[in-house]
Amino acid sequence: MTPSARASESSALMSPARAARAAELLGRVRAGLGAALFGQDALLDEVAFALAARGHVLLEGLPGLGKTELVKTLAALLDLSFKRIQFTPDLLPGDVTGGLLLEEADGRRTFRFQKGPLFAHLVLADEINRASPKTQSALLEAMQERRVTVAGESHPLPDPFFVLATQNPVDLEGTYPLPEAQLDRFLFKIDVPSVGVDVMTRILRERRRGAIPTPAPALGPADLAELFALTDEVYLSEAVARYAAALVDATRPTSPAAPEAVRRYVRFGASPRAAVALAEAGRAAAAAAGRPTVDFADVERVAAPALAHRVILAHAARLDGVSGRDVVAATLKAIDPTRHVLPPETV
Repeated sequence: MTPSARASESSALMSPARAARAAELLGRVRAGLGAALFGQDALLDEVAFALAARGHVLLEGLPGLGKTELVKTLAALLDLSFKRIQFTPDLLPGDVTGGLLLEEADGRRTFRFQKGPLFAHLVLADEINRASPKTQSALLEAMQERRVTVAGESHPLPDPFFVLATQNPVDLEGTYPLPEAQLDRFLFKIDVPSVGVDVMTRILRERRRGAIPTPAPALGPADLAELFALTDEVYLSEAVARYAAALVDATRPTSPAAPEAVRRYVRFGASPRAAVALAEAGRAAAAAAGRPTVDFADVERVAAPALAHRVILAHAARLDGVSGRDVVAATLKAIDPTRHVLPPETV
């Protein structure tokens, strides 16, 4: 990097005060989530990152782990409009998006669009993989373009708009695997683990019947808009951008940089949308730490939740018990930014 380029990069950085402000705003949300859900620090960090990056989240775990309560708590902390959709096999697309109603007035019949539960700032798609693929697909346009089209007419969704979906593991009875196009709409797919004896003991002593108290709002609309603006200011250098791109490229079995695990267990690697997810989530991780720039560690921190669900595994992976996260871990080991990414003059 030339001296003039370094000077230009330095002038583009946000001030330390603004970086600290981003961390303070996001810290309020993170503290509120931590007070609601015990013993799930990594999970709550990733939900906070997704919020700052304005991305959708898919939470996977067995029933009873607090997935639904987590989403309800987040809505309360942000003081946003909130709707919960319980996905079932008989749910229809119109039950999600809304549809046309026939009305009669003054002897004339007209159609009026009746908004569905999707028209809220934060939507909980509960047990999303228990609905049919046709109903699941009703979310595709909404999650990508923040709008719904019914009978040829588009209707914008509220701003901001988040979908936080929960799903049971796909090997449970009565589930439909989400198609790849649907999975790709989620910034993160986060596994929700069970907790140990100490955390369960705390729940039993502090939460009668498991009830989680509704928290006071942590951020108002102006605070949330400021958080988004500050996260957008976090600087992504060329070196870190190349690292994110190299990681995504290495998930493709045809890539020269692909590790053995990718060549053996992956059918199709992640798409350019995955690289965008890495960059935006990396900015959010840096903002949470109060830093004005994304570094390699930020990209590594968000690689598993951002990439694992976007890698399409071969049948051999299932036979050998290899998961998408295992493949991402192997890819992280294979790509060393100081050897494979950075230009020679910066090493």
